[in-house]
Amino acid sequence: MSTTQSERLRELLEPLVTSQGLDLEEIAVDSVGRKRVLRVVVDSDTGADLDQIADVSRALSAKLDETDAMGEGEYTLEVGTPGAERALTEHRHYVRAVDRLVRFQLTEGGELVARILNVDDDGLDLEVPGVKGRRATTRRLAFSGIDKARVQVEFNRKDSAVSNEKEEEA
Repeated sequence: MSTTQSERLRELLEPLVTSQGLDLEEIAVDSVGRKRVLRVVVDSDTGADLDQIADVSRALSAKLDETDAMGEGEYTLEVGTPGAERALTEHRHYVRAVDRLVRFQLTEGGELVARILNVDDDGLDLEVPGVKGRRATTRRLAFSGIDKARVQVEFNRKDSAVSNEKEEEA
């Protein structure tokens, strides 16, 4: 049974990432000119701050230095968190995206943009924004009905809880 370099790296590095209280989301090895870049994406339910990323980066670097997992050539290690418009592929990703706006590609075709209200083992409760002055509606979406999902960046979100707090302070 053959395993890819990424699979071997995941087996080697995942316990270290987990010991730091983070989840190993992605590993990618890319060639950039003559050098290679090992990109490691980590996250947690509460996010990962710069100190956590620095700590896990040092731990991963030390582990890679003591093994030959990356071979003999030079490489650069980059450790970071998922981007703002991250793809949702695991149950935990959906849980972390509660209250976020998400674009869903549906398995039956078409797409839906909605806010995740709740996540359980079977699917999602969503708030679908109203169009042209209409009220938002709620909808249930089973995981089996989702082909792809990606968090959307919101620049002008009107957060009613924050707005109410500011009004009360004034």
